[in-house]
Amino acid sequence: MDMVDYLAGLGFQPVKIRGVDYWYLSPLREENEASFKVNRKINRWFDYGMGKGGNLVDFAILYNNCTVGDLLRGMNHQMPVRRPLPHQPEKYRKFKERKLIIIDTRPLVSASLIRYLRERRIPTRIADAYCRELIYEVGRKVYSGIGFKNDAGGFEIRSRFFKGCHSPKDITTERNHSKTVAVFEGFMDFLSFKVAGEAAFASPPDYVVLNSIALFKRARPFMEDHKNILLYLDHDRAGEACLHQALAIDKRYQDAGTLYKGYKDLNDWMIHFGQAGWNSTTNKKK
Repeated sequence: MDMVDYLAGLGFQPVKIRGVDYWYLSPLREENEASFKVNRKINRWFDYGMGKGGNLVDFAILYNNCTVGDLLRGMNHQMPVRRPLPHQPEKYRKFKERKLIIIDTRPLVSASLIRYLRERRIPTRIADAYCRELIYEVGRKVYSGIGFKNDAGGFEIRSRFFKGCHSPKDITTERNHSKTVAVFEGFMDFLSFKVAGEAAFASPPDYVVLNSIALFKRARPFMEDHKNILLYLDHDRAGEACLHQALAIDKRYQDAGTLYKGYKDLNDWMIHFGQAGWNSTTNKKK
C-alpha cells in the first residue's frame, strides 16, 4: 500500500512535494506548518513534531489507536488496498487526488457501526438523534461510516478504522436558549455527554462541537455569547494548550475536564465508567 495514496484515502493532501518527499500537516496532531514527511520512494513517514516515524502499519496503529490485530482485520474488511505505483522516474509520476464522495445517507442500520457505537458506550437512540449512516466512495471503493453534520453542511465521519471528514469543515452548534455552553472537541464526547451528563443540569446547555481543536477561534463568537463556558477538551498537548489559552482570555471559560482526569477524553472516561460514572461524580455544573 502506497503511503501517499493511503493518506489521500483518509482525506489528507500534501502541502508541498519536493522530489520523493511529500509534506503534510500532521494527521496525528494539530499544527500550522507541515512537519509530517512521507518519503514515497521508501514508503516511510516521519513526524518531526513528535519525533516518531515508521511504515504504514506504524502510522495506522497510531492514527486509529488500535492493535495490530484490529488493524489487519480492518484492512481485510474496510480499508482500501492500493495497487503499487508503476516503476517509472519520479518526474513522470503524477499525484492524483482521491476525493471522498458521499453516495447516500440513511438512518444508522449497519451492524458493524452500531456495534462500534456500543463499544464507545453510545446508545443507538442517542446517536440516531444526531448522526446518519453515510455511504461514501474513495478511490472507487465504497464504505459506510457514522456521519455527524457541521454547521456548514459537511460531515465528520467515523468508524472503527476510519477518521475523516467530508468538506466543508466547520463547527457544530446547538442552541437551547441557555446562558451556559458546553464545548467538546469531537462528537463522540458530545454524544457521551448526552447519554447522562445533561441530566446534571436543570435545563440543557447550549453546545459547541469543534470537530477540530484548530477551529476553537472560529467558535469563540458563539461561545462568548454565554455567561458560562464549560470546556470538555482532550487531555493531550493540543487540548491542554488550548485550555490554558482560553482560561487566560476570559474568566467565563472553565475547565470541565477535571471530571475525566487521567483519561484521554470524555468518551474514554465513559467507556470505563459508563452512566454510573456520572451518577457517582460530584462534579455537576448547574
